[in-house]
Amino acid sequence: MLTRQIINKLYFAQKMSGNILERVIANNKIAAQSLEALKREFSSLKDEYITKKIEEIQKENDDLKKQVEAAKQQLIKLEVANGKKQIPVPNRGQSTDNVETKEVEESPSVAQQTPQQQKKEKPKKEKAAATADKTPPVVEVIDISRLDMRVGKIVEVSRHPDADALYLEKIDCGEANPRTVVSGLVRFIPIEEMKDRMVIVLCNLKPAKMRGVTSEAMVMCASTPEKVEIMSPPNGAVPGDLISCEGYPRNPDAIMNPKKKIFETVAPDLKVNDDFIGTYKGANLIVDGKGPIKAQTLKNVNIK
Repeated sequence: MLTRQIINKLYFAQKMSGNILERVIANNKIAAQSLEALKREFSSLKDEYITKKIEEIQKENDDLKKQVEAAKQQLIKLEVANGKKQIPVPNRGQSTDNVETKEVEESPSVAQQTPQQQKKEKPKKEKAAATADKTPPVVEVIDISRLDMRVGKIVEVSRHPDADALYLEKIDCGEANPRTVVSGLVRFIPIEEMKDRMVIVLCNLKPAKMRGVTSEAMVMCASTPEKVEIMSPPNGAVPGDLISCEGYPRNPDAIMNPKKKIFETVAPDLKVNDDFIGTYKGANLIVDGKGPIKAQTLKNVNIK
């Protein structure tokens, strides 16, 4: 009886082991099938992604080609418009005889023109060159109109600390602040006669240092080697009044360029006439509506 029970148990255990083994084998088969399906799906997704990327790259490449071609055509148009020769470049495997560019057809370069076309173009260029040669050069006018002379009043005067022959003056020229002026008048005019004196001032000289002091203008004087007199404005003139010359409308430079020597060119024609009046080429120097500028006793001398 006991032996039978043992046999039954062994049989049952064997049967159970067989069932478990079958289930394991079946599960293993299902797992292998699932893995294979996953592999196929992954491969399909991978191919789809690669195909999509290739399409995107090809589209970007096509867009870039269009942009390059548009830029190339624009460049050709600009070059043709400026007379640059266009040399056709054949495609791979294509001869140069069959290659043409639209721009070259529209406006052929000199190299591609027929002899008749070149002959027609040449006279135009020669005519243009001849016309350019006939253009008169611009002549710069240098005369009294470019000098900015004004009435001024000396409001302060002292001796230059580093030069015995020089005065330092502060001159009111009708501006916000007086101008500093250095004048070599010590030998000719006592300092007492300089104070509060009305003068004629050249205001558009380039400021220059004289013994360490920057001079911003020049006092105009009738001058000989032996005697110097300050030119005086007419009665009623005030600081800032402009000096003009009859027949020469004022058009002063802001600052005269020393390299052009404007004052040096004008100066030889600045003179005091027989009536002690300041003139330029015989025309009177005046304050409009008030009268001419004058020297006190000198006549037929230069103004410097």
